[in-house]
Amino acid sequence: MAETNGDLGALYNEQVSKGKIWQVIGASSLGTVIEWYDFYIFGSLTTIISPLFYPPGNDTFAYIMYLATFAVGFVVRPFGALFFGRIGDVVGRKYAFLVTLLIMGGATAVLGVLPTFETIGWFAPIILLLLRILQGLALGGEYGGAAGYVAEHVSDNRRGFFTSFIQITATLGLFMSLVVILIVQNMMSPEQFAGKTSGFAGWRIPFLVSILLVLISLYIRLRMEESPIFKHVKSSGMTSANPLVEAFTKWENLKRVLISLFGATAGQGVVWYAGQFFALFYLQTILNVNNTSAQYIVAIALIMAMPFFIFFGSLSDRIGRKWIILGGCLLAMLTYIPIYSAMQSAAGSNVVTAISQKDPVTGAVKLTPQTAVADGTLATAEKVLPFNGLGDLLSNSNAWKLILLIFIQVFWVTMVYGPIAAYLVEAFPAKIRYTALSLPYHIGNGVFGGLLPLIGVTLIAQTGNIYAGLYYPMIIAGLTFVVGAILLRETHGHRIWEEIETKE
Repeated sequence: MAETNGDLGALYNEQVSKGKIWQVIGASSLGTVIEWYDFYIFGSLTTIISPLFYPPGNDTFAYIMYLATFAVGFVVRPFGALFFGRIGDVVGRKYAFLVTLLIMGGATAVLGVLPTFETIGWFAPIILLLLRILQGLALGGEYGGAAGYVAEHVSDNRRGFFTSFIQITATLGLFMSLVVILIVQNMMSPEQFAGKTSGFAGWRIPFLVSILLVLISLYIRLRMEESPIFKHVKSSGMTSANPLVEAFTKWENLKRVLISLFGATAGQGVVWYAGQFFALFYLQTILNVNNTSAQYIVAIALIMAMPFFIFFGSLSDRIGRKWIILGGCLLAMLTYIPIYSAMQSAAGSNVVTAISQKDPVTGAVKLTPQTAVADGTLATAEKVLPFNGLGDLLSNSNAWKLILLIFIQVFWVTMVYGPIAAYLVEAFPAKIRYTALSLPYHIGNGVFGGLLPLIGVTLIAQTGNIYAGLYYPMIIAGLTFVVGAILLRETHGHRIWEEIETKE
């Protein structure tokens, strides 16, 4: 960065010269990974534990209600963004995401010991819902703090590169949740893991592991200092007395929020969840791939794609943020149907539809994947790709086809997600940054993206069309491309340090 004037420039140079940036990124990223890990264990274990917290006898009802509870955690994220965003803009970035870490960790730990429906009846799904709300509120306050904290420590011309390490945390958190689940599953029988035998249910262990992870992250975060830009803003008396009012009642700021939402984060949100969570749900519940095999397939695809978050974040420092984000939305919209058609073929289950069947005895309705047989009739699809060890799975050519198809989807994710933090930080002024960037991010990801699994599964259940769930992310990604192409401004090159100095 060019030489800056006054105390702010000296403070900036001191931060960089002491090599603190990697400490800042490490501390911020570790805590954010753990919060995503906590948040996504819930989704990663959907097919295992959804029947445990709702009345027995209706698996589809339990599955959809569990997905609805999962989705609630996303829907409340904007409220967490507003609440903790205000704290972050008035009190400080560090304080806000210390509190969110404690709330997330506490809620996840309680989930690990929560009694099931069999033990406490309807209190089980009610408490489950309340804990999920707490998780959503905490995550709503986490991202804006972590992204802003890192961005406010780094030079203007490398912001995309450095903030991409925050962007990788969401996928890394999902990857960690899958890895921990797979490790625990390999240590016990399927019945022990699912809690169908006497003794401690194995699915609880990944939730309880987060206690140790949260304590480690809390220790690291307590040693962090406030961001230099926020310290300067606060010491100069430039903080906003009411960042909520300033961010959302002043038209200039509100316009930035709306354009950021519909021209960037809504499409980014559905692409993220389609390429990772919906893909996992789809393998397990529609294509009838063995649950463990599906988890390995997605985990391998995630680890292969993760470096591209940093690649596209860094690339955005050179060519700009806007068209990388919009390009990912466009590619996703154009390729989802061909990709999922290829997944259907590669899985080998020959699923052609999913029908809702009513049990003649219990009256329960269940979504059942169906395959076509020789005489043209339909039959219940068999489970495919049984898991007999990782080596056996990796020697299967169909498994590698599915890994490649998930990898392509996650590649689109890295395009839209890698540069988004840098764009959002640059789009809003420092004194309302935490509040203003958090809201469009969490509506885009929490509402538009987070509702995707629920909407997707519901559309398939209603229509019997195994591709119907893709129409929603395709429409939102297409809308974002059009709005973004017309209205989204390129923020690459914006000097947030100089912006502060000129307002002194």
